[in-house]
Amino acid sequence: MKLLVTGGAGFIGTNFLIYMSNKYLNYKFICLDNLSVKESNNNLEYLKKYKNIQFIKGDITNEEFINDLFKKEKFDAVINFAAEVAVDYSIENPNIFLKTNVLGTAILMNACLKYKVDRYHQISTDEVYGDLPINSKKKYDETSVLRPSNPYAASKAAADILALSYYRTYGLKVTISRSTNNYGPHQSFRGLIPLTIKNCTYNKSIPIFGTGNNIRDWIYVLDHARAIDLILHNGKIGQIYNISGNSKRTNLYVVKKIIKIMNKDNNLITYVKDRPGHDLMYSINSKKIENELSWNRIYTFDKSIIYTIKWYEKNLILK
Repeated sequence: MKLLVTGGAGFIGTNFLIYMSNKYLNYKFICLDNLSVKESNNNLEYLKKYKNIQFIKGDITNEEFINDLFKKEKFDAVINFAAEVAVDYSIENPNIFLKTNVLGTAILMNACLKYKVDRYHQISTDEVYGDLPINSKKKYDETSVLRPSNPYAASKAAADILALSYYRTYGLKVTISRSTNNYGPHQSFRGLIPLTIKNCTYNKSIPIFGTGNNIRDWIYVLDHARAIDLILHNGKIGQIYNISGNSKRTNLYVVKKIIKIMNKDNNLITYVKDRPGHDLMYSINSKKIENELSWNRIYTFDKSIIYTIKWYEKNLILK
């Protein structure tokens, strides 16, 4: 099987490729990335170790390039990780999010139809559901109404709806997954956890929006990769699958946890002006993928955050 993994040099894409290439030695993986994120170049060094991964630099919004690539490679499946993801940047410059996350998705699916690619999987986010009050016991499921709060989340919701329309109208074999906040190796330092680790290492100020009491549900990236693998091979066509870490933590808790593990001082924390429309809490359930595909989490937050810290110290900061 030949798989195109777009955004494959990004954080989740890199971990997914490493996981899959170790598991499916007879598969060929094409990693497509425009390398717009600085850390993607570092991630490429890890991907080069795998003989069944080939890297191609390119942008999913370049329709001519995408069509040429699909015509040449004859993919069996496409997994689309490629996206603009920084919420702050989406507030400042929403147009690039619409271009990459919506138009780019359409270009990929059009190529799938044109060149008869059998499977298309769209990587989405729990942020498309919007937030909940801090003390709410509710959890969104796959049938919940989408209420995105910012241009990034809105662009991902639009891409999801577009993908489902391609399933119904054109018969493209589409699946969608929506995961909670990922953490682990290979993430950009724009993320809360790697930024906190980096700033702790150099005794720099750690910025936290508002009070830091906003809650996120954290999932270790390899649990996410395992879920995508199951959906790709066994998921029902035309379906959405939530992937929850079932590990809710306030941003302040996460930062203080890292500070404690690294033997630093809470005085490094600096509270900064809250972002506009900052979501209070994300909460989804994973009953569907657990019941239908027998997925379960095997990584706990307390153990995996320690491994994540050690990985960054060894591989990206202190070497």
